[in-house]
Amino acid sequence: MSDTRLNIGWAQADITPDEPVLIAGQFHARVSEGVRDPLTATALVLERGARHVVLVSCDIINVKDELREAVAHRLTGPAPEALVMNATHTHAAPLMRPGDDVTAQEYYGVELPVMSLASYLEFAADRIAGAVEDAWSRHAEGAIAFGLGHAVVGRNRRWVDVHGNSTMYGDTDTPEFSHIEGYEDHSVNVLATYDTAGQPTGVVVNLPCPSQATGGIFEISADFWHETREELRDRLGAGLFVLPQASAAGDQSPHLLYGKREHERMLELKGRTSREEIANHIADAVEEALGFIGDTRDDSPLLRHEVLELKLPLRKLTEQDVRQAEEDAEPWQEKYQAELRRVEQSRELREDPRWYVPVSRAWRKVKWHERVRNRFEQQQRDPFEYVTLHVIRLGEVAIATNPFEYYLDFGVYIKARSPAVQTFLVQLAGPGSYVPSARSTEGGGYG
Repeated sequence: MSDTRLNIGWAQADITPDEPVLIAGQFHARVSEGVRDPLTATALVLERGARHVVLVSCDIINVKDELREAVAHRLTGPAPEALVMNATHTHAAPLMRPGDDVTAQEYYGVELPVMSLASYLEFAADRIAGAVEDAWSRHAEGAIAFGLGHAVVGRNRRWVDVHGNSTMYGDTDTPEFSHIEGYEDHSVNVLATYDTAGQPTGVVVNLPCPSQATGGIFEISADFWHETREELRDRLGAGLFVLPQASAAGDQSPHLLYGKREHERMLELKGRTSREEIANHIADAVEEALGFIGDTRDDSPLLRHEVLELKLPLRKLTEQDVRQAEEDAEPWQEKYQAELRRVEQSRELREDPRWYVPVSRAWRKVKWHERVRNRFEQQQRDPFEYVTLHVIRLGEVAIATNPFEYYLDFGVYIKARSPAVQTFLVQLAGPGSYVPSARSTEGGGYG
């Protein structure tokens, strides 16, 4: 193995839907009204000797098991078990839910003229698998180097009042405000690949923040990763591949809880949008790191990949939790029925292109509270969650995935205890679910 060179292959695919879809990421429904910028799936093949691994990053909200299985089933080159997929967690990508029979009517309580969820999943799986096969067919000898930069992107999005109650977002300009709940991590992990001439071919960029600078829009968008790709390619070459990863960031976002006026003033003076500002921060960190790590290129790093199947205990819900959820659902059920009657009796309301927002929000709130009973009944049958984790060693780098939205405390804990020189923690390499830290659980609130 010591004489075996590393082979590297890159490819990307456009996974932007070509018809209206339901957009994931809010309680209310959003039917896409256009495309602000394309959604991308980026694939990186790493092969050394008899071992290989395929990293795939997608501009979607999460990686449903059905999507990964559909992609793996289509592969003819790399081994399906070598496939490691993660989502950037943009809140402006199509909704994908498990089960082919889930309709807009069932999910949002009203019928909407959109591409079916199952159809988009098949469309995306075809494109993603095609990118993986392209990367596999193009893989050739190369080298890697890694480094660390810093960029202010993610901010803790929860604050605590003087009574110890936590709130996500909201107005902190109040006498009740006490402090920001948790930590922030501005590290930017960079893994760069090079061809045999020493020219950079691509970068894996890992940072603790989901791509949600403009998460409430009614357009398809990769969010700040679109501007980041453009900025990096402007600086480093039009052919550069960019594979983004979100590290533990369940309580992080690009939004400020305070200091907004100062921030907006500086954006105006710079002539940048918030997404362009983030892109410049990330590109600065990546470019600086590349300036120092080029001479550390390694063309034969040790490559290992382990897939772990774990049985994790569910947080135990109580009968009181169920009763409270059912009480909380009642006014939303009444709201849904009232909104449904309103749109059915006043057809002219549907001339507003977003007529469905209030009724769909009420329906999802009902379903949100119903999930508490479903979860309670699930824990009676089986009190465990079954998850798949990937752990990759690439020389002195460790890449460890999880399917969750870990709060940052867990990310810091894992990286602090990792024996690797540098650790890339990748969340949302699966269907997603919040895993809040102890202090966040004590504070309550969303998440």
